[in-house]
Amino acid sequence: MIPRLVVIKGAGDLASGVAHRLWRSGFNLVMLELPRPLVVRRTVSFASAVYEGSAMVESVEARSCPSAENALELFKKRIIPVLIDPGGESLAFLNPKIMVDAIMAKKNLGTCITDAELVIALGPGFTAGKDAHAVIETRRGHKLGCVIDRGTADADTGEPGEIAGYGMERLLRAPSDGIFKPEKVIGETVVKGEKVALVDWKPVYAQVNGLVRGLLYPGLQVKKGMKVGDIDPRGNTVDCFSISDKARAVGGGVLEAIMNRYFNPG
Repeated sequence: MIPRLVVIKGAGDLASGVAHRLWRSGFNLVMLELPRPLVVRRTVSFASAVYEGSAMVESVEARSCPSAENALELFKKRIIPVLIDPGGESLAFLNPKIMVDAIMAKKNLGTCITDAELVIALGPGFTAGKDAHAVIETRRGHKLGCVIDRGTADADTGEPGEIAGYGMERLLRAPSDGIFKPEKVIGETVVKGEKVALVDWKPVYAQVNGLVRGLLYPGLQVKKGMKVGDIDPRGNTVDCFSISDKARAVGGGVLEAIMNRYFNPG
């Protein structure tokens, strides 16, 4: 029998794509997040519930939840609980059979293969068979969403995947340490050289024409060089309020790993 409860560490856009697919497939979920998540694609991230109390992604609702005990009540209302629990203290109470590390830190921040009956990790930094039972490929390309039973995902290149011929130019980075203040909103179109945000009064400029697909929340403390937003050069053809093709593929990989574990245990 497949366990119903899945705990997902992280609630950013990829984690939320995974959560949405599992929730729609009948699983109960608890998502664990930081007190102030540095989430960029916040219109498609359940981490937004930490700031706003609740978040809706493609008709699925998540709510900030004060405790693991309260999470059980939200299940009855078909709402995903988001706990502020970066250290995973709630795992002892929840005792999940399935856990997904979707933090996307590009390194293992403490997940162990013994944390649950089935541990799944997203992207580089994990070895299947050692840190987790399965690793899901997150790099754009032919293997995106593949389930890795032995070995690792592709190494982090430090560069984003190309969209419409643009890679690093798509990203908005902090020009200095300071407090982030957006000047645009997600969904607006901008032109190259246009001011998109400020960090302690230092401007952050768009490097390409396109649509503002992601921005950090206002008032967050950032470090020089940190990603604070991104521009999609495809412009108005992009829907920045729905789950990305990448997040859907990764979510499919997680669902495959779960089904394979419980339907093909040999």
